[in-house]
Amino acid sequence: MASSRLSLLLAILRRPWFWAFAASTIAFFATLTLSEGRGGGELLSAALTFASFSAIVGIGQMFVITLGPGNVDLSIPATMTLAGTLSLKFMDGQTALILPGLGNALAVGIAAGAFNYLLIRLLRIPPIIATLSASFLYQSLAIWWNRGLRIKPPEALADFATGSTGGIPNLTIIGILIAVVSWVLLERSIFGRWVSAFGQNTRAARLSGVPVEAVRAATYISSAVLASLTGYLLASFSGGAALNMGTEYLLISIAVVVIGGSSIAGGNSNVPGIWGGALLMFLVVSMLNSYGFGAGVRLIMTGAIIIAIVAAASGKGRSV
Repeated sequence: MASSRLSLLLAILRRPWFWAFAASTIAFFATLTLSEGRGGGELLSAALTFASFSAIVGIGQMFVITLGPGNVDLSIPATMTLAGTLSLKFMDGQTALILPGLGNALAVGIAAGAFNYLLIRLLRIPPIIATLSASFLYQSLAIWWNRGLRIKPPEALADFATGSTGGIPNLTIIGILIAVVSWVLLERSIFGRWVSAFGQNTRAARLSGVPVEAVRAATYISSAVLASLTGYLLASFSGGAALNMGTEYLLISIAVVVIGGSSIAGGNSNVPGIWGGALLMFLVVSMLNSYGFGAGVRLIMTGAIIIAIVAAASGKGRSV
């Protein structure tokens, strides 16, 4: 019995996502020490809520990064902004247009992802340059359509975005469902095997019959769709779409992938780790704010903590 428990413990320690969740737990209790344990429920609810945004865009970024070196989606913030702006303007505060507004946001994601792929495929532009260039176009479109206005979401949608079910924030439930579907897709489907094969060796994948271009298109579209969904939810949660609403999610979407244990060299994804990384990013900032550190110190310490987590997880197994 003791040996089996030890084996189980060692198996858990080898999981890349363990270190992100362990660090998140430490940051959570370190923050609570200032309040002598009070407000734990509020802190947990806030962590789950705000981590949901990071987790959803992080999963989309993970799809792209799994394709291998050079693959990264830098258009995520602008796609979020464009989708949030267009969907809220389309709904114009009308409850009856909530679902059509969601469809509007997802359509923006499909179009943005397809455009990103076409830049990469037809013009032979490196993904980093293609998605960065496209982001300027998306941001410009958002500015043109927004025209400085902050359109509020329908009241029912705002209530849903800020509400909870059974004590769990609604946004967290959505984020977990997306994570589960993504895990099944990547770990239990032929598409997931194709994505991993693409990232491990593109030439070998092509020779073995993997439809590499269809896989690349699907991953970039998936990333943009999840970014658009996040923009729709974030605009609804925050009471309106702002032109800078997606800015912080560029680095966060990459950081949660790295912290979560996915291989930055491609060929390996880790969906549970995305949530661990998302929680850690929020809780570390909350902890440093609680201790009164200035912005400069917070950035330095956040970077140092991220490096420590990645270093601790390096050399460990990459299985889920």
